Amino acid sequence: MIRIRCYREEDSENAGRLIAETYSRYNLSFASAAERVKLLGPFQHAGSDQEAHKKEIARVLRADMVFVAEDNGEIVGILRGQHDKLQSLFVSGSRHRQGIGRRLVERFERECRRQNSAAIKLRSTLFAVPFYQAMGYKKSTGVRVMKSFDGKGLPFQAMKKVLREE
Repeated sequence: MIRIRCYREEDSENAGRLIAETYSRYNLSFASAAERVKLLGPFQHAGSDQEAHKKEIARVLRADMVFVAEDNGEIVGILRGQHDKLQSLFVSGSRHRQGIGRRLVERFERECRRQNSAAIKLRSTLFAVPFYQAMGYKKSTGVRVMKSFDGKGLPFQAMKKVLREE
């Protein structure tokens, strides 16, 4: 059974591996191997035994709000954000289309409403645009390109969902 809960620091290793795997597979296929390493940043070291790598991944995962989806002790999804910005969402590729991403976003939106946020903005990778549209997010500009860690050239779609009219 899937449980959505708050992230704990001890989740960082498993969450780091999940992010490295899904980010590479679904969002970075356009990039060369060398550029992919730059775009992954510290997540290129997911699974490393080196303490410095583990600490850096844990540092990068910190955000105002971080929720994980857990299934029998296994982290199968993670969402990071703040009161008006969804920073990242990753769901294990083998678990796509099972409602995990939807449940993480719904939990995040509830918390944003509790914090009296008027809207949520995000930068969606092109792979995830249909998912966010199904969740009620609207495109707010055309496709742009951003940096990711030390890498450049990651296409994204700016999106927004109004939670309440101001």
